[in-house]
Amino acid sequence: MYGPFTGEELLGRAVAPHRDRVVLATKFGGVTLDDTGKIVGGPNGRPDYVRQAVEGSLRRLGTDRIDLCHQHRVDPNVPVVETFGALAELVAEGEVRYLGISEASADTIRAAHDAAALSAVQLVPHGLGHPRTRRRRPSPGSAR
Repeated sequence: MYGPFTGEELLGRAVAPHRDRVVLATKFGGVTLDDTGKIVGGPNGRPDYVRQAVEGSLRRLGTDRIDLCHQHRVDPNVPVVETFGALAELVAEGEVRYLGISEASADTIRAAHDAAALSAVQLVPHGLGHPRTRRRRPSPGSAR
């Protein structure tokens, strides 16, 4: 389903008749995407990009609010308090209801929560996360 924004567009159309009975969650910031969905950089937590990503998701989902917005990967070049400060503004404006963070250290989670209340944390056990960090597992029956 991944493609340049295809998942959100399809999901938005599918849930539109049931919007008040579903919880919409999406992520941003795993990579930097341009308006066409082309990857143009790595993780992005800049406040201006946060707003751009959320507003793009709202448009593609065809909704006035995102129920749960996750930062997919922490941007090592932007203090997490700046990223979550921008998200707190979006919560105050009613565009996002709840916030989450993925693939973050305990210290980063605490700092993000200090900037804006976190409702969800996605932890990925070492070696099971992103393909760059995933360890190759032997196939069943192979020598170990």
